Amino acid sequence: MSPADDLLSRLRGDLHAHTTWSDGGASLAEMAAVAEELGREYLAVTDHSPRLRVAFGLSRERLLAQWDEIERVQAGRGVRILRGIEVDILGDGSLDQADDLLSRLDVVVASVHSDLNGPPDVLTARMVGAVSNPHMTVLGHCTGRRRREDGTWRAASRFDAEVVFAACEMFGVAVEINSRPDRADPPLELLMLANEIGCLFSIDSDAHTTAQLGVLRHGAARAVDAGISPDRIITTWPVDDLLGHAARRRARVVD
Repeated sequence: MSPADDLLSRLRGDLHAHTTWSDGGASLAEMAAVAEELGREYLAVTDHSPRLRVAFGLSRERLLAQWDEIERVQAGRGVRILRGIEVDILGDGSLDQADDLLSRLDVVVASVHSDLNGPPDVLTARMVGAVSNPHMTVLGHCTGRRRREDGTWRAASRFDAEVVFAACEMFGVAVEINSRPDRADPPLELLMLANEIGCLFSIDSDAHTTAQLGVLRHGAARAVDAGISPDRIITTWPVDDLLGHAARRRARVVD
């Protein structure tokens, strides 16, 4: 067994997946079923937040309605479906959803989706502001790079990676290893830097279709290339350990 396959076999869950509630191509039930077929113990449903209108981001009312569907789908599934969100990091570093809702989520992935080519100092401050938020679990696709249909790459955002990763290490926020081949984010040199600083990591699919749930091996291979220890990858952790870590800095609101 290759080192990448060995790490893949240790991955218990996936903390970044989209459904037809936002810009995904499969229903919540379909995504959960395929995750279970792939042997995942848990899957976080992380549809977009309100500001990302182009991706049909979830308003407060729609997010609450999604939680009801998660309960219905969970009743018939072995995989644990986690209540999550991919929340936009706004220009001032705040998160694009109300604190009372964020506090009731199992997992919060926060990502920059706007002004990706802004000044490096501004983007650095935005990301550090978000990382310091007590609700945050994972920093999603931090450079924003993406391969276009013509094979060229959208340029990665410029920011002070040492400062951002030091904040992630300080606050226990995992740096996402985005497994989609069209993202492969962050690039290897930044993964190695984050590893040297002592960050936690989360190998995720960022799946928008059921087929994309199967891309975690790409992320595992990149983690191996960067020399990252499996015990620092939170998606290798049992679900109770993961949830305890996610809730460590915030008061949970009882439903």
